[in-house]
Amino acid sequence: MTRNLMVKGLLTAATVVVLNNGAWAGGLERGGYNIDLLFDPSPFAFESTTTYVAPQRKLKNVQDTRAADGLGADGIGGGTTTADETEGYWAPRIGIKGAVGDSADCMFDYSQPWGAHANPGRNWVGANNNTETKIESDNYAATCSYRFDMGPGQLRLIGGAFYQEVSGFKERLVAPASASLGNGIGRLDLAGHGWGWRTGIAYEIPEYALRASLVYNSEVNLDNITGTVNLSQVNGLVIPVYGSQKTPDSLELKLQSGIAPDWLAFGSVKWTDWSQLQKIPFCQVGSSSCSPSNAVTSLELGYRDGWTITGGIGHKFNEQWSGAVSLTWDRGTSQGFGAQTDTWLVGAGVGYQPNKNVEIRLSGAVGILTGGSSGAVTLDGVSYGSDVSYSFDDDIVAAVSTSLKIRF
Repeated sequence: MTRNLMVKGLLTAATVVVLNNGAWAGGLERGGYNIDLLFDPSPFAFESTTTYVAPQRKLKNVQDTRAADGLGADGIGGGTTTADETEGYWAPRIGIKGAVGDSADCMFDYSQPWGAHANPGRNWVGANNNTETKIESDNYAATCSYRFDMGPGQLRLIGGAFYQEVSGFKERLVAPASASLGNGIGRLDLAGHGWGWRTGIAYEIPEYALRASLVYNSEVNLDNITGTVNLSQVNGLVIPVYGSQKTPDSLELKLQSGIAPDWLAFGSVKWTDWSQLQKIPFCQVGSSSCSPSNAVTSLELGYRDGWTITGGIGHKFNEQWSGAVSLTWDRGTSQGFGAQTDTWLVGAGVGYQPNKNVEIRLSGAVGILTGGSSGAVTLDGVSYGSDVSYSFDDDIVAAVSTSLKIRF
């Protein structure tokens, strides 16, 4: 048996472990970008993966620090000083890869790279900041590579493009415009779309199960975001709005190598430009320009760049079964405002290959969302978090992933 065949089984489990660990990261990361299917040595491969993530972020010691803008413990309605902020979510991915001649491969895939769902509800003293926020995305990508001999292995050049749709809403309690009106829920609905591209390079020595890849994914310019601010519960108005924002670009280095018979080591380092997402203004349609000074409302994020580092070991037990374990650290993107602190994740997965055409994968991950606090901060001269403050302890996040791959 060649070492190349040995690694084919190892990657069955190693790949799915990494997918789990990337499913809960900073910013608006959900499924992220993944082109591992492009490296499958078969002439044709189909893969379907779904991951469920269950974060358990709990807020405590909540204080309404600007009661005049809605519900608060200072006399406008009251509410609890604790809240369960996060909701579980699914992250699906479907891909098809085919060989084009002897040296080229192309892959087409659908994924949901970005997303968020915070749902602390309406019965907490921070309802003037958020009662529910949900962001979803759909990504349709085509990626190709061309490989040629270089030294003992092969060099692979990678390029592709993707079309992305992003939509979502945010609801919060809004104070009345006059004393004759009551508090009400205001809702911001948004949708936008745009194009992006990717480029990369990889070097492989199949005999040693060695691969090193570096892939850059561009930002997507959502310069056509449209939506509405619905204040019908407050003053009867529904205001059409517009805005613009870029999704983050990213750069990821992945490494793997056989280290002993039936053993594989793998790792990755990823940088994501989450600092692009700061205070995002939305202005009334018809405005000649849009900035925080004339915005109807804004999304306040105040992120810093994200870093994600993963390392792991895979082992092939026999011709059908393989497994892997990994450890991931993700740097939190919050900077004193928000609850996205550092995350540590341990993942484990198994792969079963009943024959040469079918692979079934199952893996899980459990981790710690480190504790911290959120309150009023000033970042680059811009104020954030002046309406509510809270703290949170270390919390748990768990994930499970299943995958089916068919080769021909």
